[in-house]
Amino acid sequence: MPRQHISSGSSFEAEIGYSRAVVDGDWIFVAGTTGYDYTTMQLADGVVAQCRQALANIDRALQQAQSSLRDVVRVTYILPDATEFRACWPLLRAAFGEARPAATMFAAGLADPAMRIEIEVTARRQRTGA
Repeated sequence: MPRQHISSGSSFEAEIGYSRAVVDGDWIFVAGTTGYDYTTMQLADGVVAQCRQALANIDRALQQAQSSLRDVVRVTYILPDATEFRACWPLLRAAFGEARPAATMFAAGLADPAMRIEIEVTARRQRTGA
């Protein structure tokens, strides 16, 4: 199966030279995803709103790869302010509570000071049948 590249339609992908996600066999690697609404190229205010949009962006990429949030095995959260992470927990539990992926959170600067969270995931499609 050839490698598949999935795009969100974001201008960032073409400008920087990356894909929103890459599918290689049963593995799906979703790039660090922020809270931009790619249909409007607007970034909501606040970490919770941005987290919600980032998860929607990730979910859309996984769906394009015939996968879902239930298939996520690894997630990395990056926030410029670690104290804001707790506010996202309910959204993260709703998104990943069934999958319970291995997770890491760290504080680091993001590309734009308005960005409050970036989320990167790795998923493995579940094999159906036997």
